[in-house]
Amino acid sequence: MLLEALSSAILGLALAWGAYRRLSHRLPRRALVLATGVAGALFGAFVMNTALDAGNLLTMLLGAAIVSTASLSLLLRPAGRLRHSATA
Repeated sequence: MLLEALSSAILGLALAWGAYRRLSHRLPRRALVLATGVAGALFGAFVMNTALDAGNLLTMLLGAAIVSTASLSLLLRPAGRLRHSATA
């Protein structure tokens, strides 16, 4: 159990760090991004552990990666300015 939690936290941290390096201009502060990646990965591992009743490590890491990526995608801001039409 401890190995699964540690592995998913490291995976979430790596995903968040990679997202921040690649998309730092579209994300908020680094501390928030890293915390969101780790929390999403831990929650994803918890959900997979609950759903599969202590399945294998690979499926838990897959669930951790999916939820962490989804959590990080919620932090993204639009790339450019939003354009409003004159008729709206």
